Amino acid sequence: MTTFGLIRHGITDWNENGRAQGITDIPLNVTGKQQASALANRLFLEEKWDMIVASDLSRAMETAEIIADKLKLPISHDARIREMDCGEIEGTTEEERVQKWGSDWRQLNLGIETAEDIAQRGSEFLEESVAVNKNKRVLIVSHGGLISHMSHRLLPDQFPLARLENTSVTNLRKIENNWECTLYNCTKHLGV
Repeated sequence: MTTFGLIRHGITDWNENGRAQGITDIPLNVTGKQQASALANRLFLEEKWDMIVASDLSRAMETAEIIADKLKLPISHDARIREMDCGEIEGTTEEERVQKWGSDWRQLNLGIETAEDIAQRGSEFLEESVAVNKNKRVLIVSHGGLISHMSHRLLPDQFPLARLENTSVTNLRKIENNWECTLYNCTKHLGV
């Protein structure tokens, strides 16, 4: 049985301001670093993990490095678990999008990666990781869009497409050919 702890990165200034980040490389802010440290302490006290794989974007890498330092785990990076490419809307707020493209901006071709493509990319990464990491416990530090779409694809009846909280933990495990969720969008380390 392979177990994955899917972690959304800590908060950034763009998260706080409601700006679409996508693949723009935005670092954690002070609060995001504190969130990652709180999560690292939780994982250190409560669980045993074997390794960390992180998105290559700095907000995920910084989160992973804080966790790895506390847990003394190796980190590898993989661009396949990057956030959804948000095309032309990256860096904008909802209000700015409506001003620029109108209230139906979601219907326009603005170069945004499709939900199907991000779900496929994430699912393929996870299936490959199962094959390479049999019977291991792997933390994956990624992004809300990727984790949400990938989880929905693997377990459509269990996962609505929902917003995941920063530094939330969602645990998935694969037993033979079946995926199972044992924890979803958990932020108990933040006292929320």
